[in-house]
Amino acid sequence: MKKMYFALAAFLMTVTAFSQGPITGTVLDGDTNTPLPGATVMVKGTTNGTSTDFDGNFTINASAESGTLVVSYIGFNSKQVAFTSTGSIGSIVLEPNAEELEGVVVVGRGLIDLASDRQTPIAVSSIPVKTIQEKIGTQDITMTMVNTPSVYVSGQAGGYGDSNIRVRGFEQDNTAFLLNGQPINGMEDGKMYWSNWSGLNDISSGVQIQRGLGSSKLAISSVGGTVNFVTKATEMNQGGFAYSTIANDNYIKTTAGYNTGISEKGWGLSVMLSHWQGDGYNEGNFGEGQTYFISAGYRPNDQHGFNFLITGAPQFHDQNFTKPISDYLEYGLRYNNNWGTYNGEYKTERRNFYHKPVANLNWDWTISDKSSLSTVAYASWGNGGGTGDRGNRIRTAEGRIDYDAIYAQNAQVTDGAGEYFGPEDNYITRASMNLHSWYGLISNFETKLTDNLSWNVGFDLRTYYGKHFRVVSDFHGLNSWTEQIRLRDQNNNHETYGGFGTYKFVTATESYRPSGWEAAFDSYDEDQKIAYSNDERISYGGLFTQLEYANDNLSAFFQGSVSNQYHQRFDHFQYADQSLIDGTSSQATGEPLPAGITDGVDSEKVDNFGYNAKAGLSYKASDAHSFYVNAGYYNRQPYHDNIYLNFTNQVNPLTENEKILGLEAGYGFKTSIFSANVNLYRTSWKDRVVSSSDVVDDVLTFTTNFGTEQLHSGVEFDFKVRPATGLAINGFLSVGDWVYQGEATTQVTDEDRNLISQETVDYDGGKVGGAAQFTGGLGFAYKINQNFAIDSDWRYYDNLYSDVGAVKENLELPSYNLLDAGLTFTVPLGADKLKQLKIRGNINNLFDTEYLSTLTTANFAEAGEELYDGIAVSNQGYFGWGRTWNVTLRYDF
Repeated sequence: MKKMYFALAAFLMTVTAFSQGPITGTVLDGDTNTPLPGATVMVKGTTNGTSTDFDGNFTINASAESGTLVVSYIGFNSKQVAFTSTGSIGSIVLEPNAEELEGVVVVGRGLIDLASDRQTPIAVSSIPVKTIQEKIGTQDITMTMVNTPSVYVSGQAGGYGDSNIRVRGFEQDNTAFLLNGQPINGMEDGKMYWSNWSGLNDISSGVQIQRGLGSSKLAISSVGGTVNFVTKATEMNQGGFAYSTIANDNYIKTTAGYNTGISEKGWGLSVMLSHWQGDGYNEGNFGEGQTYFISAGYRPNDQHGFNFLITGAPQFHDQNFTKPISDYLEYGLRYNNNWGTYNGEYKTERRNFYHKPVANLNWDWTISDKSSLSTVAYASWGNGGGTGDRGNRIRTAEGRIDYDAIYAQNAQVTDGAGEYFGPEDNYITRASMNLHSWYGLISNFETKLTDNLSWNVGFDLRTYYGKHFRVVSDFHGLNSWTEQIRLRDQNNNHETYGGFGTYKFVTATESYRPSGWEAAFDSYDEDQKIAYSNDERISYGGLFTQLEYANDNLSAFFQGSVSNQYHQRFDHFQYADQSLIDGTSSQATGEPLPAGITDGVDSEKVDNFGYNAKAGLSYKASDAHSFYVNAGYYNRQPYHDNIYLNFTNQVNPLTENEKILGLEAGYGFKTSIFSANVNLYRTSWKDRVVSSSDVVDDVLTFTTNFGTEQLHSGVEFDFKVRPATGLAINGFLSVGDWVYQGEATTQVTDEDRNLISQETVDYDGGKVGGAAQFTGGLGFAYKINQNFAIDSDWRYYDNLYSDVGAVKENLELPSYNLLDAGLTFTVPLGADKLKQLKIRGNINNLFDTEYLSTLTTANFAEAGEELYDGIAVSNQGYFGWGRTWNVTLRYDF
């Protein structure tokens, strides 16, 4: 009997073993009907997965007799395929969907508000990782978005990481930028400095730009739009990659990454390291940097998932500023006057350097089949700044910095003791430092109230402490640098008292090297800070909620949020502290302060309440036709830099909450080979602040308009068509009408924050500058065979006006068009073809078109004045890059 039981058990085990055999298949690209390498194949409900090889083939072992395979690839709609036995299940065709980035989200699904194609009622475009890897080359990641409607990118001529992106005509501080759902715009001014985020090129799994109101539930500045960078997380499968890029102007970049894959116990680790350096397109634009990325994931069970990520991109890059067109014509389009030589050795006056590590811890909790909770705790620590001149600068006949003459000048200074506005000419290179510590916590709870109705509720907490001051970067032969300080009395309308140096002075004896790595570890004594020294604390608390209804044909949502911001400024330079009042300060002159002076370092605390509300409706009339409408109203608090007047502790009486009303509507058409979208928008913005900068008589000035009102309206169109196997064609067109309305107060300050002028200006009907109001483009990608593919993109820009803030009469720049082209060659390697070698080449601005990308003045030509393409050569700005190239060799294993 025992033998019979044993035989029966052995038979059942054998049957079970055979039922747990391999499943094979091939994944095809529905666009080209060719194999899709690198697609992810998972057994639903498990962590069992694999990837397709170069020929699109896969083999996966199933642990059950039946189940479902989930097949996904970035940029394609996922597909679920049931299986009831082992063996081949044939071909699985994935249909392209450029809007589909959900497949890259491994953690934080409740926080990363990605919009699906016309399922969410907004205007949206997505850029998959393949496009980022192939086309970015040496450019900022902002350039991945240039082939989408109503997007204009400029400013790359300033140096590595100095690009500027505008969406629907709105500046970067009015477009919300998110990293895996967390805000990354500056807390003080909302601005973006792309040099701090150079690593996004390497760590992004996709980018989605939502024009207009967007789908984020947070109370963020998504007036122009919302850009969500979705980064890599801990990869499911083991493997890695290495690549090297060479490009024009001695650019070289090397990158390597490795993924352990998720272990049986649920642990995984992904790491990536990168180094780049180059001379820069313009003269004197040298740059160098690194990127590091570490992501550790842990999934103890099907209910909980954790992921810790830390990334940073320490860098430096030498900068080029705007200058008169006449200078470019005389010295060449790559002319830069911010550098020179000393004894034949290169030196620069303008170097940006920064290191901003970002860390976050994500927790995803699947509470039930109806409810989930996503939470992220994050932090960033910024250290660095930018160098510039202070004192008596000397230039060569060609306008560059004459460092030999500067050292000779400084050598004549008595005892080498330099002094700002002292009796002897002298000069130093100073560094304007910007340090911060930022901590935040975001949590979102989502539950399905019914099969069609879902509800989200959550909170957004942030605290930020920033420090701003100047130190000496290079004495150029001097031994010290002294500055006389003039004080302000907060009890007397913040008026100054005494003269410069009557009561307070500072003498700096230490210099600090402008390095992103060193800035992260340097410490700065208050006695070494010159020009200014002020801190600020900004605290933010927000609550948000969303109610969404969706069935097969109809979706509707309502989003609402409220927030409160708390601001305080601490000025250690212009106001007396208790030690100065007592006469014990090391910076005291010995002269007693006037009676009645009290400690004025801490400003008045300011808090502002704001809110927003958005609602939208999307209707799918058929498989081919869909429509959407949405509306939103923002009551947004002013930025910290606009709250305090003229860089003092005085609260600015002109600031108030900005009011934004947005209206949008759209139509989508989609068939198996053709898709198109049309969007209409109208955005009214009142009580806003507009800023611009310029160089006047060799002095950098800043112009700010308070109480500005803008009206942006327009129409957008984009399409994709697949007329033949292997061929895809895309295009876009956007026509905008962006104008200022009414009048505003205009304030001009210099780089040292001194007020130059203030007046009320009528600007009604003036054109908004800085971005082309008419853009269009065409592109194609053709897969010649399994190894070769080519692609090209053409873009046209018109109705581009000078970036001068709010003015009545603005200057229109000449229109221009650009053509980019690329070639990809891929070779499968290894017996199983799971490895591949890829060579990618790009040529940007193929025809070497010469064009003005930005002007920062609006000088209209007068009779007899020299012109360049109809523009007075006295105008200042940037020429765009000419022809550039890059080649990348990449190995995936």
